[in-house]
Amino acid sequence: MSLVLSVSSARAQNTDTDEDKYSTVTTYGVTTNTNSGILGGFVFRHSKVLPNLFQGKRQFRYMALEIVNVKHPKEVQSQTPYSGQRYVYNKQNYLFVVRPQYGREVSLFTRNADEGVAINGILAVGPSIGIIKPYYVQYSTSPGQVDTRPFDPTLQPELIVGSGSFFQGFSESKLTVGLNFKAAVSFELSAFRNNMTGLEIGFLAEAFPKEVVIMNNANNRSVYTSGFITLYFGNKK
Repeated sequence: MSLVLSVSSARAQNTDTDEDKYSTVTTYGVTTNTNSGILGGFVFRHSKVLPNLFQGKRQFRYMALEIVNVKHPKEVQSQTPYSGQRYVYNKQNYLFVVRPQYGREVSLFTRNADEGVAINGILAVGPSIGIIKPYYVQYSTSPGQVDTRPFDPTLQPELIVGSGSFFQGFSESKLTVGLNFKAAVSFELSAFRNNMTGLEIGFLAEAFPKEVVIMNNANNRSVYTSGFITLYFGNKK
């Protein structure tokens, strides 16, 4: 009986300390948020364990890099009657944002070996590097001739025959730099000890020094808030 209890105790001890066997977590993922479409952007995350505990719980140095497309809530796709191509009327610019982030990740609930769900809390801040790229549209300037140029609100919408190439206008892009803050909860769902699959769900706020014009003749903003969900994959060592 004592031998059985000893073996059971040893197994329990090994299970309890399973989460202590790794010191870094590296993941990649895709994200969606309330200021984007279904695919909002891409995320790289890296966490490294710190020697000091936070109120008795493991804490990590959290670093992330997000690349996202921020949309205006009034963006609605229309279809031209001529070619059937889709475009967004009154869209003036794209807003792409690169967000390096630094903060802390705290282990709230750990998992036992390959079972259960690990839950971590995350707080992070960083700069928001905004890339403002003109939105190109194809106009019918004369019968049989099409001119591609940035959206022009002075021209009649009946002249639009479609949207331009996504890659047009990058050389004309302008930069703006702001700040962002993120609060999130991470759920590790992976069934394999060294492989990570999970969700990061949270809230993000960012502010730029002045209004970013995404839509013409609309209420554009300098401060953006959004809820987001990130699906990530990776590994821990």
